[in-house]
Amino acid sequence: MRAVVQHTFGGPDVLRVEEVARPEPLPTEVLVRVHAAGINPVDWKTRGGTGMAGILGEPPFVLGWDVSGVVEAVGFGVTTLKAGDEVYGMPWFPRAAGGYAEYVTAPARQFARKPATVGHEVAAAVPLAALTAWQAVVDTADVRAGQRVLITAAAGGVGHLAVQFAKHLGAHVIATASGGRHAWLKELGADEVIDYHAVRFEDVVRDVDVVIDLVGDDPDRTGTRSLETLRPDGLLVAVPAGVSTELAEAAAARGVRVTPFLVEPDGPALRRIADLIDAGEVSVEVEEVFPLERAAEAHARGESLRTRGKLVLRVTG
Repeated sequence: MRAVVQHTFGGPDVLRVEEVARPEPLPTEVLVRVHAAGINPVDWKTRGGTGMAGILGEPPFVLGWDVSGVVEAVGFGVTTLKAGDEVYGMPWFPRAAGGYAEYVTAPARQFARKPATVGHEVAAAVPLAALTAWQAVVDTADVRAGQRVLITAAAGGVGHLAVQFAKHLGAHVIATASGGRHAWLKELGADEVIDYHAVRFEDVVRDVDVVIDLVGDDPDRTGTRSLETLRPDGLLVAVPAGVSTELAEAAAARGVRVTPFLVEPDGPALRRIADLIDAGEVSVEVEEVFPLERAAEAHARGESLRTRGKLVLRVTG
């Protein structure tokens, strides 16, 4: 099968399409023919030697965790899926999943039937970003109706879904994004949008119950600055970089809470997310779709940090 392989850490040009052996499903696993694969910041960070590189180890390896495709075969014991089912998922994260390839194998319960109202290229943009947003907003922060929620980097892949999930739960949503994204984010449900180029959000936002920080402390100390917006006992969910000793001490001094976060595979949550998409309550933004052979170009585009929503690789038709 074809796959995007890297043999060394480095820039986008280390990504090359090669022929590799097709995997076979073990008991409880399914073999999925991948139609499309989503691209996420963790992908290019790992490609360069950070991100999940410490878990994947030294190259060669195949990047990618977001996939949408069709079940080709099932291993012994699988009862929830069958050959021909259209599925999507974020298998194995943070272990290697090999999503930039024509086939992947993983436990059946790490997948769910894809949303029926969207094609594979949109479905492939969903799992990692949506599960990150869902698990941060719903499971970790337990956002409730009437709460005030601040979401940084709200126009990105995770951010635009976090806005919608928080609004779905009845929260008052405050989003940070560049000025050109404001109208779109309001369409998605944001009640207030702050242009981080024009104003420091901590100067104008107060009494927030939850901050979903999708930026981190580098280079502009967004996480630490977010503490100033929280009301007493409010919660900062630090998504990209975890919680440093300095951040933890600053939170304690202000009487607020902070927690690290890392997304996990979650088939049941993907089923709930698919229902919201099919009901028209959540939309997924795909800015551009690249053929598998242009994975390096797609990574370069993502690293520019100028995308709206997600980038996707078209793997097979």
